[in-house]
Amino acid sequence: MSEDLSKYLESYTPLLPDDKGKFGQFGGRFVPESLVNACEQLQIAFDKFWSDPEFRNEYLNLLHSYGGRPTPITFCGNLSELLGIKLYLKREDLTHTGSHKINNVVGQALLAKRMGKTHLIAETGAGQHGVATATAAALFGLKCKVYMGQVDAKRQELNVFRMKLLGSEVQEVISGSMTLKDAVNEAMREWVSRVDTTHYCLGSVMGPHPFPYMVREFQSILGNEAKIQFKELTGDDPDYVVACVGGGSNAAGTFAGFINTDSKLVGVEAAGGAALSYGRTGVVHGMTSKLLQDETGQINEAHSISAGLDYPGVGPEHAYLQDIDRASYVAANDEEVLEAFLMLSRMEGIIPALESAHGLAWIIRAAKAGEIPKDKTVLLTLSGRGDKDVQQVLSILQLRKDEKGNF
Repeated sequence: MSEDLSKYLESYTPLLPDDKGKFGQFGGRFVPESLVNACEQLQIAFDKFWSDPEFRNEYLNLLHSYGGRPTPITFCGNLSELLGIKLYLKREDLTHTGSHKINNVVGQALLAKRMGKTHLIAETGAGQHGVATATAAALFGLKCKVYMGQVDAKRQELNVFRMKLLGSEVQEVISGSMTLKDAVNEAMREWVSRVDTTHYCLGSVMGPHPFPYMVREFQSILGNEAKIQFKELTGDDPDYVVACVGGGSNAAGTFAGFINTDSKLVGVEAAGGAALSYGRTGVVHGMTSKLLQDETGQINEAHSISAGLDYPGVGPEHAYLQDIDRASYVAANDEEVLEAFLMLSRMEGIIPALESAHGLAWIIRAAKAGEIPKDKTVLLTLSGRGDKDVQQVLSILQLRKDEKGNF
């Protein structure tokens, strides 16, 4: 096995859920009786194989030789000078498929094979998890079906084509708001009817136990790499660790590496989907967490410029970290996100995913307002690259062109 990755799991001390799959009051398993056995089998299989050195070796070797790990940390000199801070990026945009999602799906696809499953199903919002799942399915010879809201499919046509190119079926969902929440609903319904042959490759730290914990564990490679790399680079831990939050997998994976440090952990939600900023405790998709809901408990629709953050809930571990004041959660609006997207592109030559641009948007705002003091070190997880968002951003900017044709 590659020496580059083995150390990133050996030094990790995870935050564990209790025997009911709860982080404090959040999490658990609220599923139809037909899925209880499937969740229990998955938990048993994950606990068995995640502690198996042979499984871990295969997982880490694939992340190295196929996924492109470890990913580097990049210092943003131009933005740092402008903002008066020291800004670093953890470059998950440089992985195979272009986002952190590959870390999770390689692990789940390996697990599915060990469990004797022949099919994968998945949900996707921005398409990055769908592309990663389709990629893993092709690699392991599994059939794959990805559910995607029709609204998201239209604004992420490139990723829809990529999934189909990789041999997966894409099922557009036309119920509800036709976004990520509805894609999860349909994927879970499909899983109920096909549990014997099919593994639900859930893309974030949400859903019934063991998914939030399992996905966090597969994503922890991100934060553990970053902690060791940052200390090697600077001699210390970062003052701030920042990541965008929808369901919250890249943030959970990032925070895992710094949970036992003095670094301030900041999750940045979309203003139109800020469950931790504006939500209340409730149950959705098999878990107790913070949700956007009305007085009667009905789920409110979320909105974001980025399809990957267009979700009315959040993973239960994030709700717990907020509850115990270990992490703080803030929101960025679409206008701030678009400006951050353009600034990183033009000042550092790095085009970020719109999801990741939420984290940068808060950093820009907080640095200018003095909320982040001068010369502090800030590590932002760049969870994905922005190729998928270029057409959407172009459409927005074309409406704003000046008389000379400049954006």
